[in-house]
Amino acid sequence: MNEPNLAQIRAFRLRAHHLDRTYAYEDIPEAVGACGMQNTPPGAWENALYHRIPSCSLVQMEQLLYGDPKSLENSGSPKASETGRMLLQAWSLRGAPFVFPVSESGAFLSALIPQTDEPWIYTRGITLALDYLGMEMEPLLELLKQVMIRLDNAVITGKNSLDQTLAEWMLPLLPKEKQALWNQPSMYGEPDRQTVGGAVVSFLLRPCAFCGLVVFGRRLPEGPSFTSFRNWLGTSLPLEEAARKKAQKALVRKYLHCYGPAVPAMFADWLGCSKEQARRLWAAVSEEMEEVRVCGKRAWILAADHDSLFSVPDFSRPLLLLNGYDPYLDQRDRAVLQPDRTLQRKIWRTVSNPGAVIFQGKAVGIWASRKKGSGLDVEVTLWKDAEGKLSEEAALFRELSGMVEEWSAFRGLSIRGIRIF
Repeated sequence: MNEPNLAQIRAFRLRAHHLDRTYAYEDIPEAVGACGMQNTPPGAWENALYHRIPSCSLVQMEQLLYGDPKSLENSGSPKASETGRMLLQAWSLRGAPFVFPVSESGAFLSALIPQTDEPWIYTRGITLALDYLGMEMEPLLELLKQVMIRLDNAVITGKNSLDQTLAEWMLPLLPKEKQALWNQPSMYGEPDRQTVGGAVVSFLLRPCAFCGLVVFGRRLPEGPSFTSFRNWLGTSLPLEEAARKKAQKALVRKYLHCYGPAVPAMFADWLGCSKEQARRLWAAVSEEMEEVRVCGKRAWILAADHDSLFSVPDFSRPLLLLNGYDPYLDQRDRAVLQPDRTLQRKIWRTVSNPGAVIFQGKAVGIWASRKKGSGLDVEVTLWKDAEGKLSEEAALFRELSGMVEEWSAFRGLSIRGIRIF
């Protein structure tokens, strides 16, 4: 049984995440589409793309996401949709906003649609509102789908406005005895801004996104805007069975290529779906998998990735300064990144994850920035091993200040001060 060592796994994942070297502008679709890029907090996807393709500016990223056909043509960018939008943002894995190539929308949307006996992703919390209304989720979802067709000719600014507007559109379709309850204040923490109906809609927006009924539009000063997939891109998301099965296989391959060796439970965590749904999707690609061992335990990779995984580790780009929520940090077997559980808790927090200092694929520290005006104060903490020395070759960390300066310039900010501990 083949058993890769941790250095081989780290090098393999760095390559899959396009972090083994700096990539060119034409590599954007492959880099963004490797496993998608989470965009919460807002701007996270921009940071992730910068670390892979630093030649791509914020202005160019905005053009790729929001569209500017003339500018895209002049810049020699990758092929975009007929609207000039090569990238798309929508609710996807774990119900979070993700950015991915328009051409791969199926893998990040329709592939997540569950079978009848499987729960929808991100809808567990809706139970409180359903019990209050005395209604079932699926009939309400069908009513919401009926009114969401109006987004084909509308753009709504602000998430709360989207929730409440859709709830108002649904109101006439509800049984009369439920309408007063629908308009009562929300039980989810914002009773002055959200109704029970608005809370129900908020949960059901994820299933609607997977069906191509709602996507993010431009981010405006007053907040994000929303419309339908059709209105934003000029075409519909393919939902026929053959297209969905193809998309499901593509999704599993993406996961294994970026995070293998892995097991179905890790895949379920990454998707935020039920174990049943994860096992079903996993089985669709099982014939393409190869079993390996990681620390003595069974795991799987794509057979096509065998040679890459078992090659001699290449860390030509040894030092990385990744922002929080970077796709590389989304590994579910966290011991591969950092074996010390106490240090793991410093990287992955309940809220507001810091950035991570990565050396040869391993997390050896954290960093955070605080904005003051147009400037940033940055703190970098490097961890020490049992002998009181830096975890990895200390001389490399002299590069950190330069990396911080370059990243802040990308964000259009200046550095007020850098402290390295």
